[in-house]
Amino acid sequence: MNYENLYESMLPHQKALKDSLASLQKLSKIVTKETDGGDIKNLLKDLDSMRETAAVLSAALEAMKNAAGGFDTKAYFESGDFAQQMLDACQEKGVDVRGASPVYEMFPYRVKLDMENQDLYLDRKKVQCVRPQSFVDMVQKSQEKLNRASFNPSAFAAELADAYDTAVLKLKRRSAADIYLNSLYKYLAPMSRFRKDYDQQSFAFDLARLYISRIEETKNGRRFQFGPSRESNKSIRILDENGKEYFLSTICFYNQEV
Repeated sequence: MNYENLYESMLPHQKALKDSLASLQKLSKIVTKETDGGDIKNLLKDLDSMRETAAVLSAALEAMKNAAGGFDTKAYFESGDFAQQMLDACQEKGVDVRGASPVYEMFPYRVKLDMENQDLYLDRKKVQCVRPQSFVDMVQKSQEKLNRASFNPSAFAAELADAYDTAVLKLKRRSAADIYLNSLYKYLAPMSRFRKDYDQQSFAFDLARLYISRIEETKNGRRFQFGPSRESNKSIRILDENGKEYFLSTICFYNQEV
């Protein structure tokens, strides 16, 4: 199955619908004028035209309803056709995607397919869409909007340093120790209600923007560096400005020796 086939079949009916509505709107104004002016002869003629146009409109609506009603969205999702065509659209449009059905990552978003209800989730937001191309377009536009949003890397680095210092005390680690970024997230968003507004994907996106900024120290002169880990579940995947992926696991803040 492919939604694009349904889409193509509905385009003529959609055009008929649009043209009929435009004609009815135009005829409505004419009929109103004729009624006000008492032009019965032309009024009867134009009312017949409106009735014929309305019939075309009704036929177009019925055709669109039948076509949409005959599309088995449940089978579309459960067969894997939707997922595959979504991946194809990502490749075509250059949208980075990782994962396997039903959960994917389109950095920094998490996409989940609800097969039973034929719903999509973009992070926690339910999206009513069964057209893969349209959904990928929406993701791409959201990514572009995020990338255009203002970001102060120095301010974020300072907040990260504060969370690092708290973690060092709580975890009883030595100064300048490598601390897992996943641990710092818990100190940046310590309460569950904060994590709803600032989830781990948002944290990963901010880390990516900090990484891309290429700054290496905070405003007060403390230097920092990211580090890797052999434990893949401890890594946070980010993309740089060229779409190249990196895996960040730890960070340490330290004072540079003079």
